[in-house]
Amino acid sequence: MKKGNRLSWIFYISRRFAKVDSRGRAAASGILASLGIGAGVAVLIVIISVMNGFQAGYIRSIMEISSFHIRAVPEENVRSELDEEELLKTIRETKGVSSAIPMYEAQTLSVGNNGRQRPALIRGVPWYIYYSDKGFLDQITISAGRFDIKEEMTCVLGSSLARGLNVRPGDEINLLALSGGEETDLFSGDRKLKVTGLFTCGYNDINSSFIFVSLDTASKLLGVEDAQFYGIKLVDSEDDQRCVSVLKNKLPDINFESWRSYNRSFFGAHKIEKNLLMTLSFLIFVVVGVNIFNSMRRMVYEHHEETAVLSAMGAGKKEIQLVFILQGLSTGLYGAIPGLFVGLAICAKMGNVFILFSQIAYRVQLFFYMIFNPVVVPTLRSNSVFLYYAKIPAVVVFSEVAYITLFGIVASLAASWFASRNALKFSVAEVLHDE
Repeated sequence: MKKGNRLSWIFYISRRFAKVDSRGRAAASGILASLGIGAGVAVLIVIISVMNGFQAGYIRSIMEISSFHIRAVPEENVRSELDEEELLKTIRETKGVSSAIPMYEAQTLSVGNNGRQRPALIRGVPWYIYYSDKGFLDQITISAGRFDIKEEMTCVLGSSLARGLNVRPGDEINLLALSGGEETDLFSGDRKLKVTGLFTCGYNDINSSFIFVSLDTASKLLGVEDAQFYGIKLVDSEDDQRCVSVLKNKLPDINFESWRSYNRSFFGAHKIEKNLLMTLSFLIFVVVGVNIFNSMRRMVYEHHEETAVLSAMGAGKKEIQLVFILQGLSTGLYGAIPGLFVGLAICAKMGNVFILFSQIAYRVQLFFYMIFNPVVVPTLRSNSVFLYYAKIPAVVVFSEVAYITLFGIVASLAASWFASRNALKFSVAEVLHDE
């Protein structure tokens, strides 16, 4: 038999088996299996894309506000002899570097109104950073007051930290305890800062811990060179490894650390979280694969008469097995491809999806409160968490989407292959004898 004719009858038999079973009933199990594959692919794509959006927001906030793209810390034996202007000039003239600024940093215990205390990180930066650093400006949103630290002993707080201290623009905070060297008093009741503004960003740890002051204020408070380092921004943040290598060759007495290594523990934790979520989500395909396997085994058994006849007419074992494998392939394709497009469509309209969930949750709440507790209805509001999620963009990574889709197809293929290994368990003689 020619190869083309052989493939044509294999496809024909596979389609027939997919449409009806041996008793003439519709093969609903294949449709349900495809729906399971499609749901698994769509859910996985949405979950991973939303997590990528979360991580992208965190990473951008950390790089632009906290760690910068590269941190330069002079070694202790060269601090006193360091020519800061020459150092900054050398760094800024390096190819790929967009800016470099001096900064101070120290841990502190801040005290606000009513004696409320919160641990914080005080960061000394040039007073003009909010207006000159585009990345910093993009990630910082002023929620109250203004970003004004030009005058000495003024500061800008993260909104969550200000809430914990119960302060607002115009109030004062006291830095009760402050880390530093011998020149810095650990405890003092006379380090008061006037709050000029509150900010918020995409990473809550920054919102709940950062206090920005000017370089003059930081120098006055800390009084030591040990707290000083230099923050470097790059034209392309992904070019950090090359820039670190070039800068180390130019300035061997300076320790350079990229944002990847500085935030290694943070990114490592997120990677583990993402891998764990992927593993748990892939269990969807395992469950669907088991269902396909059981359904295919039943189909193989129910069609043992047909397979025996095909064998008697000259069909080989691999060809008969291919009939069922093709059916598993079609189940995977009919589920994975629509699931792919549904998942991508949801990611594209993620904001609208969360707003829809918010409205549904609000109306369900409203319905039950109107029945059981009407007094609360006037104060009922929609859940703000959904509206927060609606602002987070879903970041679709092509390689991850491809892996998820292929895994959905492979799960169906593997299940059909295992189930069809015994397609010729019954010989022609046994079938005729049973009849």
